[in-house]
Amino acid sequence: MPLLAESLIRDVPDFPKEGIVFKDIHPVLQDHAAFQQAVALMAAEAKRAQAEAIVGIESRGFIFGAPIALELGLPFAMTRKLGKLPFDRVTEEYALEYGTNTIEMHTDAVAPGTRAYIVDDLLATGGTAAAAASLIEQIGGEVCGLGFLIELTFLAGRNCVREYPVSALIQY
Repeated sequence: MPLLAESLIRDVPDFPKEGIVFKDIHPVLQDHAAFQQAVALMAAEAKRAQAEAIVGIESRGFIFGAPIALELGLPFAMTRKLGKLPFDRVTEEYALEYGTNTIEMHTDAVAPGTRAYIVDDLLATGGTAAAAASLIEQIGGEVCGLGFLIELTFLAGRNCVREYPVSALIQY
């Protein structure tokens, strides 16, 4: 069966800044069958990784991570941008394709020893994914894999997370 989401990804040139071609997933989210198929395929990868928790990266990782956690009957945890979490937290700064940023996670988001599977919509340079993995490990969790709807292979993001299994449904 063909991957329905692939034909729906929209390229938006020069967003968020000149020279970047943004991969817009909104058309996938607007198509029930494509969205459902993407979530099911990503959930299957998390299950293969024997995930015990799903961790979504803000913000589009929440869109895929929450339904994956529900489908698998697992807890869902969030990594958020700096200043968005109200409880005790750990932080990690990372490089983006077009700058730097910081994410954080509650110190009790993933129990020590828990196999956590990281979910996001897109793997670009890998900085955000590596930062999320670092947060999980800082609080005692174990990263069992990472899953993405899209991977921009020309940016070699897998190099930042090479110690973990990585799955992407669509590669450019």
